[in-house]
Amino acid sequence: MFGLDSEQTVESSEMLAEAYRFEAQWEEAEQLFVQVMETRKTKLGADHPSTLMSMANLASTFWNQGRLEEAEQLDVQVMETRKTKLGADHPHTMISKSTLSEWRGQGDSYPLRSLKRRLKRKRIIKS
Repeated sequence: MFGLDSEQTVESSEMLAEAYRFEAQWEEAEQLFVQVMETRKTKLGADHPSTLMSMANLASTFWNQGRLEEAEQLDVQVMETRKTKLGADHPHTMISKSTLSEWRGQGDSYPLRSLKRRLKRKRIIKS
């Protein structure tokens, strides 16, 4: 049996949060994304790629709810941390920039959209 803070449990919680978000069940999604993010911060550190992904997921949920200031603040934090830890040209950093640009209504360049799709497919295939 896995513990509440095991990576398997955290990943399952994250997948359930994604399902809630897909179904526009914002409160349920937010609650789980916060739980996942806090667990990963404690276990992996605030700047770990998995923690940053959890933060980005929570920011997306905020955007979907119209909580623009909270969403932008969190997305900027994710982007800046990725830029510092991974470099400005790293795919995850570029995705953060693209996502922030999309949410801000500034559009998105074709290369970033293409890269984003490839990375999402890769993540799905690895799962």
